[in-house]
Amino acid sequence: MSVCHNYTGVSEFFIVGFPSLQPEYFAVVAWFFFFIYVTTVVGNLLLVVVFALEQSLQKPMYIIMVSLALSDVGFATVALPKLIARYWWNDGRLAFHTCLFQRHMIHYFGSLNSLILWTMALDRYLAICFPLRYPTLMTNQTMTGLTLFSWVVAHVFPGINTVNFSRMMFCGSNQIMSAFCDTMSFTPLVCGELRRHFSPGYGAAMFILYVPLGFIIFSYICIIISVLCCSSQGRMKTFSTCATQGCIIFIYYIPRFFVYSTPFFPNLTMTPDKRIATTLFYSILPPLINPFIYCLRTKEIKQILRHWWLKSK
Repeated sequence: MSVCHNYTGVSEFFIVGFPSLQPEYFAVVAWFFFFIYVTTVVGNLLLVVVFALEQSLQKPMYIIMVSLALSDVGFATVALPKLIARYWWNDGRLAFHTCLFQRHMIHYFGSLNSLILWTMALDRYLAICFPLRYPTLMTNQTMTGLTLFSWVVAHVFPGINTVNFSRMMFCGSNQIMSAFCDTMSFTPLVCGELRRHFSPGYGAAMFILYVPLGFIIFSYICIIISVLCCSSQGRMKTFSTCATQGCIIFIYYIPRFFVYSTPFFPNLTMTPDKRIATTLFYSILPPLINPFIYCLRTKEIKQILRHWWLKSK
């Protein structure tokens, strides 16, 4: 492709995926991601259906779980179908504005999940540290308001970056060295100095990710201090829940920091394959396992699913 002097000269991009992957493994990789996509969508939509049909689940905790499930379905639907097509039919082409839209939605759902995890931590903090006041502090209306706020505000930082990218000039190759269009893969294709274009997006990502993470850590510290005064059975149940959620939070936040920070730390280097694998790990694993962690570990949902199963038999 010839060198472009402005973005209008770029008619399409091509999703490369793993640069070192040999063609004989393309079908295996396509089936692997297809299985992940179907499992993610079915598992999360099952939670949404259970919530919609069972009046007993109309509670703040389940409202935020449904919000997380819908966000996970949205992210998987934005990210995976084109990657599957890339390895199944070698169809990695994306029109310029389609790629720009995918980049926006990838970072939108990333920001949204961060805000949802913050809301979930707030709900657990109020429920455990202020159990008597919790029913009045966290009502269905309050949780619905926080959820809608998260879904709207999550557009702000990705939207600003999307507008900026739409005005930039693109030079050289049109190949996206990633599994999908995102800031890390988009920025190297922009004309001019890399750090100048990447710094605003990096700052926005750090803010939307780690301000909620700071509150999450604070809330868990308060929860741990509070449950130390409970019975041993209550402590074990709470610690088990916190440990499970802590694993998801660790997977979601920590690898992101290293991937986003590599352009600013010369000693922190990643090959394209390692960066793509790390990105897929923290992006796809949480949506895949969230239904099992937040639903199958919940007594009410397990009882409902068991009742449905026995009724069908």
